[in-house]
Amino acid sequence: MKREDLNDMLWFLAVAEERSFTKAAAKLGTSQSTISHTIKKLEARMGLRLLTRTTRNVVPTEAGERLIRSLAPRIQELETEIDELMAIRDKPSGSVRITLSDFALERFVWPKLRSVLRDYPDIKVELISDNGLNNIVEEKFDAGVRLGESLDKDMIAVRIGPDWRLVAVGSPGYFASRPLPMTPQELVGHNCINHRQSSAGGLYAWEFEKDGRELRVRVDGQLTFNTSYAMIDAAVNDYGIAYVPEALVEAQRASGELVQVLDDWTPLFSGYYLYYPSRRQNSPAFKVVVEALRI
Repeated sequence: MKREDLNDMLWFLAVAEERSFTKAAAKLGTSQSTISHTIKKLEARMGLRLLTRTTRNVVPTEAGERLIRSLAPRIQELETEIDELMAIRDKPSGSVRITLSDFALERFVWPKLRSVLRDYPDIKVELISDNGLNNIVEEKFDAGVRLGESLDKDMIAVRIGPDWRLVAVGSPGYFASRPLPMTPQELVGHNCINHRQSSAGGLYAWEFEKDGRELRVRVDGQLTFNTSYAMIDAAVNDYGIAYVPEALVEAQRASGELVQVLDDWTPLFSGYYLYYPSRRQNSPAFKVVVEALRI
């Protein structure tokens, strides 16, 4: 079938549906005379009369009705398929890989992405929990999550969380036979739960600040983890003092399972940012994720 034949048949279906050349012309955005001339050419090529024209209306002939029964379902199938293809075009899809800390994952990223993934089932997200400072380009991540103070200058950064702080906590059972530390230096005499930094491989030096005075304390203890959740569990079970994100121990502090110490020495850290190279800006799936996390 030639393209012009298909187009003429579509116009024929419009006239048959409207039972009027005038209404069909308005629907198709053309003139009545153009449609009438087109239908006459179609009838001439087919050697069949498709429409009976009267002064009041237009009625399909028997041949016209047969053509309608043949064409209409196929045209409907085509329109449905085209609509589905358009939906795919307008619906973001693809994969997004993000590296981030367990705290950022738990508090600022995963809660916001839950509804997004339900709304966009064609978007796949891979969240790799790692407390190190990864090179997202070399390791083929689409983005990473870091504190504002640790961002590379050549990256685009989008703030995804408020400022927060680490807090030193221990259980009542642990402190039952030990004095509460009044200064960061006194932590040296305590069993502290260390945090191994994934990227550098070293132990995190606990950071404190008071009245403009900054201190870094290298603590010692029986246990070392690279995840805050294990550190919290160990602290609850009397193994020592942990230095963990405040938001993660709200429930344990409220229930009395953990006691906070050195509160006046605890500084605020700049909030988390999603960072990425500019080449990722044009991905529809990535844009959806960025907007979901942005504050």
